[in-house]
Parts: sequence; C-alpha cells; structure tokens
Amino acid sequence: MTLFKPETGSACAVPSQRRKTWLRLGAGLMAATLLGACSVGPDYQRPDVSVPGKWRNTTGETPASVPQLANWWTQLGDAQLNSLISLAVQNNLDVRTAKAKVREARASYKQASSSLFPSLDGAAGVTRSKSSGSDSVGTLWNGGFDAAWEIDIFGANRRAKEAAKYGLDAAEEELRASLLTLIGDLATNYVEARGFQQRLKLAQDTAKSQQSSADLIRKRFQAGSSSGLDVANAEGQAASTEANIPALKTALAASMHRLSVLTGQQPTALTDRLLASSRIPTPKLPIPVGIPASILLTRPDVRLAERQLAEATAKIGQATAARYPSVSLTGSIGTAAADIGDLGKNSSISWAFGPSLSVPIFNAGKLAAGVEIAEAQRDQYFLAYQASVLTALEDVENALVGFTQERKRVASQRRSAESYKSAAELSRSLYQTGAASFLDALDAERSTYSAEDTLIQSRVRLTTYYIALQKALGGGWTGKVETDKPEVIDKNTGPHLSVAY
Repeated sequence: MTLFKPETGSACAVPSQRRKTWLRLGAGLMAATLLGACSVGPDYQRPDVSVPGKWRNTTGETPASVPQLANWWTQLGDAQLNSLISLAVQNNLDVRTAKAKVREARASYKQASSSLFPSLDGAAGVTRSKSSGSDSVGTLWNGGFDAAWEIDIFGANRRAKEAAKYGLDAAEEELRASLLTLIGDLATNYVEARGFQQRLKLAQDTAKSQQSSADLIRKRFQAGSSSGLDVANAEGQAASTEANIPALKTALAASMHRLSVLTGQQPTALTDRLLASSRIPTPKLPIPVGIPASILLTRPDVRLAERQLAEATAKIGQATAARYPSVSLTGSIGTAAADIGDLGKNSSISWAFGPSLSVPIFNAGKLAAGVEIAEAQRDQYFLAYQASVLTALEDVENALVGFTQERKRVASQRRSAESYKSAAELSRSLYQTGAASFLDALDAERSTYSAEDTLIQSRVRLTTYYIALQKALGGGWTGKVETDKPEVIDKNTGPHLSVAY
C-alpha cells in the first residue's frame, strides 16, 4: 500500500532523481571494472626447449643419479674454504649490488601495482586579498580533495604489473647467479693458491738440493775429481730452478689478493690467514650429475633468461594497450568560505565527478611501431633463453670431459713422477760409483722436478674441473640471503634546513 506519492516537480522528487543518477554512474563504473578484466597482447607461456635425455660424457665416476648441488664445496673437506665462502657471501660487493637490484625491482613492482588503484590528493589554503581602490581586506579559506582512477580496460597497467613481477623474479635469479659465480671463483682461486704454495715449496726444496749438489761438485772439482763442465751444469740447473720461484710467488700473491677482494676486503687482508701451506682440496667420487633437463630448474642464468623473456612478453601487451581507448574517472570536492567556521556547510561545498575518454586517432604509426619494438625485443630474449640452455649444456659436457680426462692424466703423472724419482736416485748412486755420468744424474733430477711440478698442476686442474662441473650444473648457495637491508642508512631525512655548497 502506497502511503505517500510525491508530486512531479516536488522537492521530494529530487533525491529520487539523484539516486537514479548515482545508480547509473555506479552501473557504469561496474561495467567499466568488468571490462577492465580483459587484456590485450600475448599471454606468456614458458617455451618448450629440447634437451638430450642424458649426458653423453658421463662415466662410472659421474653417474646420472641426483646431484648433490647444495653446498657442494663442503665435499672437498676443507674447513678454511668453507669459512671463506661464508665470509664472501656476506661481504662480496657484486653480491651486495645484486641485493640492491632485488630491492629496486621489489620497489618497482610495488610502484606498478599502485597504478591499479585510485589516487587521492588533498589541498587546503587561505588567501588574504585586497581589491584595487578599496581599503577592505578579505580572507578566503578553502580545502578539498581530488581523486582520479584510470580504469584499466585493456590491461595496460596489469601488463605493467606483470612485467614488474617478472622483473623482480629476474633480479632474484641474478642474485643467485652472482652467488654461483662468486663461490665458483673463490673456490677456484683457493685451489690455485694451494697449488702455487705446493709448487713454490717444491721449487724451493729442489733448488736447495740442487745448490747443495753444485757445492759438492765444486769441492770435488777443486779436489780434482770432477770437471769444470759438471760444475757449470750443476750451478746452471740450480739457478734455472731458482728462477721459477719469483714467478710462483707472484702468482700466489695474486691468488691471495683475489681471494681477499672476493670476500669484500682489501687485497692483503687474507695473506697471513692463508700463509700456512695446506693440501690441494680433492673431490670425492662418485660425483652425480643428474640429467640435462634438470639444468632448466637449477641454472640461475637459464632461469634469469626465462624470466627476462616473460617480462619482455608482458611488455608487448603494455605497448598494445596503448593503441586502445583509455577511460578515467575523476572527481573533486571542495569547500571555500570567508569564515573558517563556514567551511563544510552545504552552501560552501562544491563537487564535480565524471568519466573521461581518450582515444588515439592519429599518431603516424608511433604506437604500432612501439608494439613492433616490444615484439622484436621479446624475440631477442627468446633467442637469449635458447642460447643460455645451449651454453649450459655445453658447460656441463665440457666439464665432464675435462674432469674424466684429467683424472687419467693425474694417474699418469703420478706414475711418471714416481718413476723419475726412482731414476734420479739410481742415477745419483751410479754417478757416485762412477758407473754413470753427472749429466745423466742432472737430467734425471731435472725430469723428476718437472714431473712433480706437472703433477701438482694436474691435481689443481682436476679440482677446478670439479668446480666447473658444479657451477655448470647450477650448484650454489642454498642458505638464507638477506635482501631487505640497505647499504646506506640515510639520516635526518625529514624536513630540515639544508646548506647549499
């Protein structure tokens, strides 16, 4: 039953008309929001990449079982190396730079996400004025709010947010790649430093022994039981071995300096810590290597390339959306009065609300070219992703061949060194009994030194191939990495007096 029906044109009809207007605006807003659910441009899908079913160069020492990539360097059994890696992860400058890039990408993602929401700005002010020819001074108080919202009908802002999310993923993968490179470089330099130490000790001991032999030959020459040729050959060989010592010291110092810098310290910071010689770390067998498909998940450079491809794909949609119309809703409400107490009264309030439509009509192909640029960039990242997979496969196969062949070389070099050592002892005994010439003894000693020095170098290469294999498989740091802490802590960033210089 109708209790009251307002007459047409009465005051009661106004609120009803306003309600209809607001309902129409609300319906339009809802429709625009629903339209905002669509997006233009390609939706990203991870590309299929063909990889072999198994590694070609595996052996019994490198089976296809699941690799132990987490903290792989601990398998070398060197506590000093473990400590240096932990120190480097915390202090290395490249890693800290990668952390800052993660923070930058995270902030960019937040910034891109904010474009999906309305913006609201407030303003307030007071104006004192005096008209020309008048003695009266007036005061005007005012305040208000402005709001704006770009309705993302064709998904430009959503594509920007999507691209920023992929960019954040890429930054995190770049951090993982920096850690992988750091650990590999530090382990390689550490092993090389231990190798230089052993080669240096071998050269010093050999030179000392050869110099003692030269002194003995000189005394025999003075006694008339040896020739001047034997003295010259003995002293020449001792000097030749001594000549290797400065070069080895230089190489050892360079490795120590590199280790210090990799741990974020000045070049000589680790010299005393590493001064005491230690064994060359040797990997334990077997070394599982898994299957080729696993590198798509474990290699950070491959994952980085894939995330960059995803980011470039999202940017195509962002460029495509620029060719479509855009709709924005704007509104404002304000109040102005000569007396501050009148602010907020109905008579002092003004407002405005309404949508706006922007349609690209003619831009001489600029927007279409923007889409073509984005597509070409996507193609480049697609090819870069494929190249990263091929490079990863190549790295693993190379490391497998190198490790396998170097193991054979180490075994051969060990037999060679043992044989030459026996030959040197025999030649020395024969020379002392007069059954062999001094040149035979010198040649045997020279061969022994060369074989033992080569054996040390081969053992270093064997371990560096192991390191290269772990890097190629994607082994790296699995512990927590803090990325929220800024490097520079700014102080007094609030309002304050500044001094210009």
